[in-house]
Amino acid sequence: QVQLVESGGGLVQAGGSLRLSCAASGDTICISAMGWYRQAPGQERELVATITRGGRTYYADSVKGRFTNSRDNAKNTAYLQMNSLKPEDTAVYYCTAEKLANSLCGFYEYTYWGQGTQVTVSS
Repeated sequence: QVQLVESGGGLVQAGGSLRLSCAASGDTICISAMGWYRQAPGQERELVATITRGGRTYYADSVKGRFTNSRDNAKNTAYLQMNSLKPEDTAVYYCTAEKLANSLCGFYEYTYWGQGTQVTVSS
């Protein structure tokens, strides 16, 4: 089992910055990629960014050039640096971790989710 705890959300004015953190605990050796999703009120949850264990990243078009995804494998922590924030970035942000499917971790795929952290950007 893996537990994910996000922190760093809050209220910020448009154009400002926030840094989200996601601390993983438990069977962290079984984590491969980590990611961030967000869900705004009345909208579907959307993928924001992902990062592999080796550091390869993916970003949604809506955040490219503004958000930076990173991770410290030694600390089992992922980060989402959010710059030039816009009111449309307002959402609950969730951290995810993909479970490795192998003989050590079990031959099944699974996605762990954090509890979410609120990000509110005022205009």
